[in-house]
Amino acid sequence: MHGRAESQYNVSSHLPTAPEVAPMFLVRQTSNSLYERVARGSVVTIGAYDGMHLGHQRLLGSVVAEASQRRVPSVVMSFEPTPKEFFAKAAPPARLMRFREKFDALREAGVDIFYCPRFNEKMRDIKADTFIRQLLIQSLNTHHLVIGDDFQFAARREGNVEVLKRAGRALGFSVEQFPSVMIDGERVSSTAIRNALRRGDLAQAHRFLGRDYRMSGRVVRGKRLGRALGYPTANVNLNRRQGAVHGIFAVRVSGLGNTPLAGVASVGTRPTFAGTYPLLEVHLFDFDRDIYGRYIHVDFIARLRSEEKFDDAAALIKQMHRDSAAAREILAA
Repeated sequence: MHGRAESQYNVSSHLPTAPEVAPMFLVRQTSNSLYERVARGSVVTIGAYDGMHLGHQRLLGSVVAEASQRRVPSVVMSFEPTPKEFFAKAAPPARLMRFREKFDALREAGVDIFYCPRFNEKMRDIKADTFIRQLLIQSLNTHHLVIGDDFQFAARREGNVEVLKRAGRALGFSVEQFPSVMIDGERVSSTAIRNALRRGDLAQAHRFLGRDYRMSGRVVRGKRLGRALGYPTANVNLNRRQGAVHGIFAVRVSGLGNTPLAGVASVGTRPTFAGTYPLLEVHLFDFDRDIYGRYIHVDFIARLRSEEKFDDAAALIKQMHRDSAAAREILAA
């Protein structure tokens, strides 16, 4: 892996960083600049980190604290696309977070370097020993590695914690296996959150995430169908191959003022109008401002129903009235 592809997003016009949060460096390919940053060593963790649930939060807290104590950078190694997306091209698992959302969450957790190589055929076939020597040692100068209790890596998942510990003794890095977080007897995981969201159990997702499930994105111009129906919407592209939620929801929206705004949202393809492209559409209550281009955060509070195809626009409008009334009642409570 050669060449230079890294950036510090606090100076990027595409991914602005809040001034109170320290900069985090994104590295897509190994470079001399990366070598300079890890010259004194690093504390590394590896994983998809999709969703940033309570297990992720606690593990990252340990990584950041250990790196601070050692006075070396904290590093999260992840891959794009995720390995699961690469191996399941036809039906990839739902993404809880798009790439920018993951970047923002890692930065807010205090991570110094986000090392995110491309997952391709070469990475698929990499041997465990090559993975350790090329990525962990040569690229990241790993002094301490923190992994989850189910971590496996390399071709045919031949690498595991015992392989890493043997390599660590030979190559001079330590390995810490972080225990899973359990809530009500169930292991907190991205898969469990996906399952909860798929069945509309937002309360369970909230327990595992430590917050409401959120989708973020920039408001784009649509076909103005909602405005024609009396329900103007802020449209947000999903920017993921498979979304985690589908249907109609009561939501709160941040990013447009000092306090979250109440609304009702649809995630789907708009079958009444023969839509095919999935979209997040948000109608904000008692709100009338031009927000095209604004970056918003949509928190999903309660699922109202599944997306349906109606016989005509009049039937859809009647249902939208009912959805709005239900959402207002839920959010007021």
